[in-house]
Parts: sequence; C-alpha cells; structure tokens
Amino acid sequence: MTDLTRVDPEVAVALDTGGPVVALESTIISHGLPRPDNLRIAREIEAVVRKHGATPATIALLDGEVRIGLDEAGLRGIAGEPTDLRMDDTPDADVAKVSVRDLGPALAMRHAGATTVAATAYLAHRAGVQIFATGGIGGVHREAALSWDESADLYTLAETPITVVCAGVKSILDVPATLERMESLSIGVVGFRTDRFPGFYLTDSGQPVQWRADSPEEIAAIVAARRLLTVRQALVVANPLPPEEQLDPILHDRVLIAGLAAARSAGITGKDVTPYLLSYFHEQTSGASLEANIRLVVNNAALAADIAVASSRRAA
Repeated sequence: MTDLTRVDPEVAVALDTGGPVVALESTIISHGLPRPDNLRIAREIEAVVRKHGATPATIALLDGEVRIGLDEAGLRGIAGEPTDLRMDDTPDADVAKVSVRDLGPALAMRHAGATTVAATAYLAHRAGVQIFATGGIGGVHREAALSWDESADLYTLAETPITVVCAGVKSILDVPATLERMESLSIGVVGFRTDRFPGFYLTDSGQPVQWRADSPEEIAAIVAARRLLTVRQALVVANPLPPEEQLDPILHDRVLIAGLAAARSAGITGKDVTPYLLSYFHEQTSGASLEANIRLVVNNAALAADIAVASSRRAA
C-alpha cells in the first residue's frame, strides 16, 4: 500500500509469502508502561513473537505515515526515547493516543501516534494482518448507564474480521456489561484452555465463556471457518494468566474500589479513566499490577504467534 502507509520490509515479505504475522499495538509502549522500561518490554514482546515463529508488526503513526511494523528508530520514537526521527517537525512532538476516529487528523498534522486496540485492529486488517495480540480490550465502563462511556474498541471489532488474543477486558471495567455488548455486536469469544472469561489482572472475571479451544490449531480452525463464511466481526481469544501469575484477588479488589473513588474525586472521566486507574494500580500495588500486565502481554504475544503459525500451515 502507498496511501499514507509504509509496511516494514520484513512484514511485507511475510505477508506476500503467506508467512505468519502478528500485529501489536503501540499504546502499551507509549501510555501503558513506564519509561524507560517500556522500550525494553516492547523489544521483549517482539522477541517472543519471533521466538514462536512469526513476524511482529508493531503499528503506529510516524512522520505522517501509518507504519505496519517498526524498526528500532520507530520503537524508540513511540517509546518517547531520543531518536533521529523527525518528530520535532510536528506541531506537537508528544506521542498521541490514537483511535480510529483520530487517524485522519493525526496523519494530516503529522503527529506521532500510538494506536489503541481499535486503531491497531483496523489498520492491521487493512494491511492484511489477521492475528493481533494485546493486553486487554476496552469495553463498557462502570456506571455507563449514566455516562454512556463505552470503548470504541467494541464497535471497531464489530466490523473488523481480525483475531484478537487478549486477557479479556480490563478488570477496571464492567465485565458482565461488556460481554453482553459483545454478544449484541456479534463479536466472537473463545476461551483458550478455559471455560471462564479472564479479568485481565485476574485469571477469572467471574463470567463464563460459551466456547473453548485447547490448542492453537483449534483456534486456527475456527479462524479458517469464520473466513470461509466471511464473518465480518472480530474473534476474541481470551487467554487468562495462570492462577499463580495473577494479581492477588483481594489486593486487586481493594485497590479497584479505592481507585474508582479517587478517579471520581479527581473528576477523571472518559478516555482518561483507564490510564488513571492503571497508574493507580501500579502505585498502590508496588508494581505488582505492572508485572502482571507485562506477563499477560508476553503470554498473549506468544499465543498469537502460535495461532498465526498454525493458520499459515493450514493455508499452505
């Protein structure tokens, strides 16, 4: 593609030859992880994808272009590190958090942009990447009946046929309401080696899943069947943290209650709620939530690569 999009040469070769490719979001690098650890962890996530036999394609906006796959300079730029990229030629050198609705302005104004789940899914599908790994998807916020606060992730996944490997939805959200919305939008959900929907930091959100698959090959078969039927919604593969790797549930619940109260007191609303609460969790759990976050993202990247490899073999 030449229309505002640059595909990394390694990613382009993999796509052209039917090789396994895994899309990765960049918001976790710019907004989800503290500096300077974010750059190291971004490299680690890409390394895990490679170790499992697939090509990583971290997606972001740089210099007025969509980048499908980042080189070292691109990763450093999105991580907020010093770089030779001409980001200082833009009106605002900070890295913006970019959803689908923000793509036009960010590209036209040459803002550096880190893509959310919604924007990553949209751009990955547009580039021909079929598997996407992230931490957790967005959903229906608590008290949404009053605020109407729902993530754009849901509506993009409702019209984007991509497979998203995640640890469920962030536990700071209204998980039952999110699952109801996903059902209404016909977004597919499959538990990987589980009959329970994971709760991001937690192995089990308390909600069941209807469908379960116990191997990457089974997921690849589901993906293939959906493609033959031209199902236009996404498939969410819910991959829980092992119980021994989750955040302590008692600590989680205590911090969540306090964090929600603190957000209300500070007047935090809309898209600012999630980063505020994630930061609050990091501080109040002495980094334990961050460690769980890193583990789940790495686990999801590994599983996504395994699914991509299995899907590539099926298509060969």
